[in-house]
Amino acid sequence: MKEIKVLGSGCAKCVKTAELIQLVASDCGASVHVVKESRPEVIMKYGVMNTPAVIVDNQLMHSGSVPDRKKIEEWLK
Repeated sequence: MKEIKVLGSGCAKCVKTAELIQLVASDCGASVHVVKESRPEVIMKYGVMNTPAVIVDNQLMHSGSVPDRKKIEEWLK
């Protein structure tokens, strides 16, 4: 199971990112655990300056916008 963190303040883009990851994972039959994280100290730990940001298995994969479906599918492989 992949652990995916969506980092951000809880804005609409952050919520949409988390929902999209869940949807794509479900469509692909991938097992994921999605966590929304808004604590500034956690966001800064990853050096993120723009949100939403996506962390997959403790590795920064994306930041600054809602990722597209194709990117998410690549992360789930």
